[in-house]
Amino acid sequence: MGTFKAIRIDKADKGTTATLTQFDEAELMDGDVTVKVEWSTLNYKDGLALTGKAPVVRRFPMIAGIDFAGTVEQSSHPQWKPGDAVICTGWGMGETHLGAYAEKARVKGDWLVGLPPGLAARDAMAIGTAGFTAMLAVLALEKHGLTPASGPVVVTGAAGGVGSVATAVLAKLGYHVIASTGRVAEAGYLKSLGAAEVIDRNELSGPAKPLARERWAGGIDSVGSNTLANLLSMTKYGGAVAACGLAAGMDLPSSVAPFILRGVCLLGIDSVMCPLPARKIAWARLAADLDRSKLAEITHEIALDQVAALGQQILAGQVRGRTVVRIS
Repeated sequence: MGTFKAIRIDKADKGTTATLTQFDEAELMDGDVTVKVEWSTLNYKDGLALTGKAPVVRRFPMIAGIDFAGTVEQSSHPQWKPGDAVICTGWGMGETHLGAYAEKARVKGDWLVGLPPGLAARDAMAIGTAGFTAMLAVLALEKHGLTPASGPVVVTGAAGGVGSVATAVLAKLGYHVIASTGRVAEAGYLKSLGAAEVIDRNELSGPAKPLARERWAGGIDSVGSNTLANLLSMTKYGGAVAACGLAAGMDLPSSVAPFILRGVCLLGIDSVMCPLPARKIAWARLAADLDRSKLAEITHEIALDQVAALGQQILAGQVRGRTVVRIS
């Protein structure tokens, strides 16, 4: 047993502290697979944990980070052996279970997904929970019956991690994507991902009418609050909106009108406890349906010692696309 580098979150007199330090391997939590972590990523939830802006972390000390890609070092799980390339997202990592911003992680083998053929570990973390969530939302819209022929699909928070991947995937699948963003200067970036239109988020951030003019057949929303209420009120008859975030708040100041007068469906998306069969489908689809050149466009790389500073920026909406974290 030795030590390894990790970003450790501790309880402080006022809030929490996040420090890059040496962590004792003997303090790792129970699990039947030990992984050498090679890449992680920065998600909105990571920003909340790193800054202490929300009570994401439920035990202390905690190693931050909700996603990793790496190589199995030790395993007593029947599915995994040393040398296997694996991905882990969610399951409470960085919240209740020691997480991914570390050179080692010990987890349950049932949490792991094999790295899809043709997908590099760095690419998997360029996708990360944000991209995985985006694909779950796309799959939910498809299950509802949405196709490119159904009409436009709106993506909110489009310049963020979920929004960037959702825009790129939907565009590749042939959808007319309307990208909503508070950063209109990113219009060129969003159109390079395949957005057909870019709208200012102010169009969707005010109080929602019970029903408004029908504008889209579906939507993927990572914002919540008034934005989600407006999306629902503007969704066409029989359409659906996949909700997967709360950047603007947990409230939903809407009415039943879109549901009972237009047959609109609200589809809830959870990536944390998503069952393994659905995870495998989503990762296979990401490997097939996400243009790798577009993924490169939306991704930038940082080292482990830069993570804490970027946590503040992602909460302020100053991080575009996806950030991969080089662990080792």
